[in-house]
Amino acid sequence: MGLIVRRPPRLLVASAAVLLGLAAWQIGGGIAIYLKAQLAQVLLSRAWAATLEGAERQRPWPWADTWPVARLTVPELGIDEIVLAGDSGRTLAFGPGHLNGTPLPGSHGHSILGGHRDTHFAFLEGLQPGMKIAVQRHDGVWQDSLVSGSEIMDYRRARLAPSDGRTVLSLVTCYPFDAVRPGGPLRYVVAAEAP
Repeated sequence: MGLIVRRPPRLLVASAAVLLGLAAWQIGGGIAIYLKAQLAQVLLSRAWAATLEGAERQRPWPWADTWPVARLTVPELGIDEIVLAGDSGRTLAFGPGHLNGTPLPGSHGHSILGGHRDTHFAFLEGLQPGMKIAVQRHDGVWQDSLVSGSEIMDYRRARLAPSDGRTVLSLVTCYPFDAVRPGGPLRYVVAAEAP
């Protein structure tokens, strides 16, 4: 008596292949975003080194529409990132961005930096009052600030607080950190002030 081997229906095989392909595409897309952000930081570090040597608006790659304006570190958390000019979505894909119209980081006044909650500014959730944030300006000078607190704000009602003669740094990202959908009106804001 012979053994009968049945092949799975073609539709089932095709469906499984499509599902596996879609899963690989989604996973690959997520990995690509992460790798792009990491590679960008390497190229940005090179552009920052050129900036410290006197280059102005040193683009990290020829087609870039942004350039490094500062270096941001949080020694206690092992954070070391290059801050870019501008705060467009395209800029924030590569690193934290400086909000145009506010003083450059490390300068007198109220400087605002933005970043994505799931890449470069994911560390904001771990910042605590009293932690040190150091910013290196384009002239090589370091400005230390201490975290004074954090709050959740609705960007539709938020207003730029005056610095009142102080050197203030605000780090802003979307909130909540574990949101499934990006965007929304809530922002997590960490405030730091020069001692």
